[in-house]
Amino acid sequence: MATLSNNGIPSVSVSSRSSRPGLLHWAAVLPPFTSRCITTVENTVESVSQDSSASIPEVTPRIKFKRLDKTAKHIMQILDKEAVEEVRENREIPDIKPGYIVQLKVVVPENKRRVSVLKGIVIARRNAGLNTTFRLRRLVAGVGVESLFPLYSPNIKEIKVLDKKKVRRAKLYYLRDKMNALKKQ
Repeated sequence: MATLSNNGIPSVSVSSRSSRPGLLHWAAVLPPFTSRCITTVENTVESVSQDSSASIPEVTPRIKFKRLDKTAKHIMQILDKEAVEEVRENREIPDIKPGYIVQLKVVVPENKRRVSVLKGIVIARRNAGLNTTFRLRRLVAGVGVESLFPLYSPNIKEIKVLDKKKVRRAKLYYLRDKMNALKKQ
């Protein structure tokens, strides 16, 4: 059943009768249709010229990332490389490999004025960008002591390579049993 509403737009009411008793009878009145119309009655040339002369602000294109976790890792890799380059500019860091006998000058964190000199053999290295570490084994009063140092730590003031031993392994953990490499010097 169609009727005219008070604003002149037809509205439709639908009613349904159910054969089953107990069901609700319902009637739906559709909302009036809203019309979108563009009028071109007056000043059409002026409105077109105003639209074209209006400057659209430059918007930087938004970068869409499909996988934010991969993008974050990529950004962190870039920041990591920049930090490593910055440390390398400030001080000279030699290429340290397992089997090298090195001498370190390390600032003691408890007493910033004191610099201790450590001499030992590099038995392992872990490459991880700014978090690169190397494991130094040395003899202290006849007892083997291992220390793990971050390569780019600000506490390490100087690294000097004293000798290069020829090794065929990446990790020299077998030197824990026999530590005579430093006794020769």
